[in-house]
Amino acid sequence: MSGTGPGVRSEGPFHEASGRAALAGEGSMTAATDGGSRRLLIALQLLTFTTGLVDAASVLGLGHVFTANMTGNVVFLGFALGGTPGVSIAGSLVALAFFLVGAGLGGLIARRGERQAVGTALALELGLLVVAAGAAALIDGRGAMASGAVLVLVSAPMGIQNAAVRRLGVPDMPTTVLTLTLTGIAADSSLAGGTNPRLGRRLGAVFSMLAGALLGALLMKRGLAWTIGAAGISHAAGLAGFWAETRPRAG
Repeated sequence: MSGTGPGVRSEGPFHEASGRAALAGEGSMTAATDGGSRRLLIALQLLTFTTGLVDAASVLGLGHVFTANMTGNVVFLGFALGGTPGVSIAGSLVALAFFLVGAGLGGLIARRGERQAVGTALALELGLLVVAAGAAALIDGRGAMASGAVLVLVSAPMGIQNAAVRRLGVPDMPTTVLTLTLTGIAADSSLAGGTNPRLGRRLGAVFSMLAGALLGALLMKRGLAWTIGAAGISHAAGLAGFWAETRPRAG
């Protein structure tokens, strides 16, 4: 692969470009090679919005447990181990375990090709979210085992999404966490001597997750199935945009 050092393995032209984008310094990427087209970025913003909805469903409806933000979930597990009331050790462990299962499955699928394989992983995520919404509608309020089943069905899709989006390597668009995005906004700001690279994208990710969490909280007043169902709709819109971006062009 031209321009790479020894020991660096090429995994296709898109992954190669994304890797250069992720590793390049501030201001060294042009708009055309900055990790994705406008349509792809909109699709990723919709997936970020989906994350806000899913975490609203899990934190507010499944016993104070994250299904996308595993940093927060590890912290919740620590609280639970410390005997904090209202936080479940079992719930945190289930979410962590099935997030990892989903991430492993998503990584396995996404490695089979370029963007089309990533789309396949995201389509599987959508299927699981649809099943989760249906399960939530059927078993809402029927006890810990029922809630645990829904927790499994929303944790695994978030692992799949993380693995698939990680494979894309689009800078500042992880879709499930914002810590590095917020750090970039501040550390690369004019006040810090930077040039505010990708500021619109970064702010868009923050507001997308915020909006998803807000809508999720409002929908939880109607029920868990409403929030997970909205996540499925949002994800379907993002997936449609992703497929539109990656379908083969005629000619």
